[in-house]
Amino acid sequence: QYPTTMLRSILVAAAALTSSTEAFAPQTPSVNASRLPNTELNAEAEIQFVRGLEEKVIPDIKLSRARDGSSGIATFNFANPNVFDASTASEGEITGMFLADGEGEMSTTDVNARFMNGKPQSIEATLVLKSPGEWDRFMRFMEKYGEANGLGFVKS
Repeated sequence: QYPTTMLRSILVAAAALTSSTEAFAPQTPSVNASRLPNTELNAEAEIQFVRGLEEKVIPDIKLSRARDGSSGIATFNFANPNVFDASTASEGEITGMFLADGEGEMSTTDVNARFMNGKPQSIEATLVLKSPGEWDRFMRFMEKYGEANGLGFVKS
């Protein structure tokens, strides 16, 4: 596990950037490290494509923000998400991407599936953050989601 204070510091630094492209990606653990799922935190921050069905695949998330901090875009890429599994087909259809945590929910309908040979392979979803307040709210969600799923912040 990575120290919570380190992730928090990284996220706070990210929020202070004036223009950038960043990403949240799974941290590469050291050889002897193992990551145990923290179900308590997973329940607090999760991503869903079908309401009530948690997406278990951890996405690659890229962020960009306007120089003046007035807006931003978060682009999520999910490789072979579990929402495509035959076992989840009865749960419902994809109606958007929902980021749910203890504060509430953020959502987008800008969700696109990519197919190869007629079979779904990945999902790309884009969340537009239209104000500094929405950016801050998104970063709070990502802090909870990142802690629960072993994500770290990488500036590119």
